Amino acid sequence: MSPTRCVPLSVLDLVPVGSAVTPAEAIRGSLELARRAEQLGYTRYWLAEHHGMPGIASTATALLIGQVAAATSTIRVGSGGVMLPNHAPLAVAEQFGTLGVLFPGRIDLGIGRAPGTDPATARALRRTAGSLAVDDFTDRLAELTTFLSGGAFEAEHPMHGVAAFPQAPTPPLWLLGSSGYSAQVAGMLGLPFAFAHHFSAANTVPALELYRRAFQPSPGRERPYAIVAAAVICAEDDDQAQWLQAPVRLAMLRLRGGRPGTFPSPQEAADHPWTPQERAAAENITASHIVGSPLTVRAGLDALLDETGADELMVVTNTQRPADRVRSLELVAEIGDLAPAGPASVGVT
Repeated sequence: MSPTRCVPLSVLDLVPVGSAVTPAEAIRGSLELARRAEQLGYTRYWLAEHHGMPGIASTATALLIGQVAAATSTIRVGSGGVMLPNHAPLAVAEQFGTLGVLFPGRIDLGIGRAPGTDPATARALRRTAGSLAVDDFTDRLAELTTFLSGGAFEAEHPMHGVAAFPQAPTPPLWLLGSSGYSAQVAGMLGLPFAFAHHFSAANTVPALELYRRAFQPSPGRERPYAIVAAAVICAEDDDQAQWLQAPVRLAMLRLRGGRPGTFPSPQEAADHPWTPQERAAAENITASHIVGSPLTVRAGLDALLDETGADELMVVTNTQRPADRVRSLELVAEIGDLAPAGPASVGVT
């Protein structure tokens, strides 16, 4: 039942808030999901950063990482990712230094370049009236890596004499992306790379090719390593999986239309008065999603691995009921022939 090329499987969690679910219930559901993912043998459990969306509770990413790490014992826990333009590099270094002290050898730091929200919310996060188009991402990334490593800034640098505490062994740093920019930066710096195939499928293969071409070996990383994050819903049969997938299509349609809300139920999606244009748009947005029975999902994962050559797959499963997310992870674990994980590894596995 396993794919023809087995790779590590991991989880990306947006902490979806359903129309009949409170944020507190959604977060408790994610803690249960993380515990179950650990039992099943998933490699990592990452939490995304999004803002201004009623249907997503993964806003305070570092806080959630701490809660998930405290609720588990072996699975790696990290950010998928921290959107660096929204945060001072020193604050990120302090947060993840603290997490590294509390949970040694288990924390991953995934860094993204996009704001993860609308322009008005991004300005509120950054507390600046300046143009959001000015991109100082590489400068911020260099500051962050210096803070994390305990290095010293040169005398003429604005951060000279500033250090991050507490210090912990530097967590593995990942770059995240949905286009070629971060792919190229990750390659040039010799970092592992994670690509958001679940919402940018057209760019997946070009970005991974760019990453591999640009890759330069770095200390502790001799070869490129790529995670591909894919939207996956697996159920007992294709009809049930499609029923669970319908709310995703409606939620994405509302989001793209500037009307984000809580995550709808399957019945709400079924009752929606779909126009032909809406149906076509929603199906186009979710065309890359892998949805169906174990046999269907196995074929989809096989095709994705063949197309991308991914070193690891990260599944994103959004359903209204936490029990449906758990069951999907259980079925995908069977497909991937996972075994319960042992002690967490400090490096990339």
